[in-house]
Amino acid sequence: MGRLDGKVAIITGGASGQGAEEVRLFTKEGAKVVATDLQEEKLNKVVEEVKKAGGDAIAITHDITSEQGWVDVVKKTVDTYGSLNILVNNAGVFSAGNAEETTLEDWNKVMSINAGGAFLGTKYSIPEMRKAGGGSIVNISSISGILGFGAAAYNASKGAMRTFTKNVAADYAKENIRVNSIHPGVIVSPMTNPILEVKESRENFENMTPMPRLGEPIDIAYGALYLASDEASFMTGSELVIDGGIVACKGC
Repeated sequence: MGRLDGKVAIITGGASGQGAEEVRLFTKEGAKVVATDLQEEKLNKVVEEVKKAGGDAIAITHDITSEQGWVDVVKKTVDTYGSLNILVNNAGVFSAGNAEETTLEDWNKVMSINAGGAFLGTKYSIPEMRKAGGGSIVNISSISGILGFGAAAYNASKGAMRTFTKNVAADYAKENIRVNSIHPGVIVSPMTNPILEVKESRENFENMTPMPRLGEPIDIAYGALYLASDEASFMTGSELVIDGGIVACKGC
């Protein structure tokens, strides 16, 4: 018996990295998954892989900054599977640079994708979760939303996700809609590979992380699985830090 048997989930950013691992893991644990991403070809490959393994999933090409896009994704989910129980706001982008180095265009782009996408997904998923008698929203933030280091726009967007999570958790707790955030540390993924391919940068992040390795996408997927499952039924408005100990030692 799977940990998500009978549940229907939307997972954004499902074409690669953490999102792809979440799609694989959630379907393995019994969920029916609507995987979304702008990378259509990669997304289709992930869903085909899941189906071959016996999982139930569909792929939707999806711009998470589009309000109509969210309306369509949620409708397609309910039309296909009958309900919606879980939303994982995983899709996101990274932009380097401090405040002076960040253009307004970059700032707005990062905020609209990371924070705006989570807002729209939450807004349009809640009515369907209400009909289902409750649900779980998992927002993939970052330790950059807790600690003051890194890139200005990225940090701000992930900090916004962190506090937005708490706001929604408080507003909808009585309706059995749980909302929690995950705060990954340095994860080896397509987003971080351009940085980690630089030897000095990788060594710097390895030295920053108390545990003797960097994170892998599956580490975050297991955290999302827990928060999405009924095992976390008394958990809302919380921050699940999965970072190898960076926050514990404040970046060392």
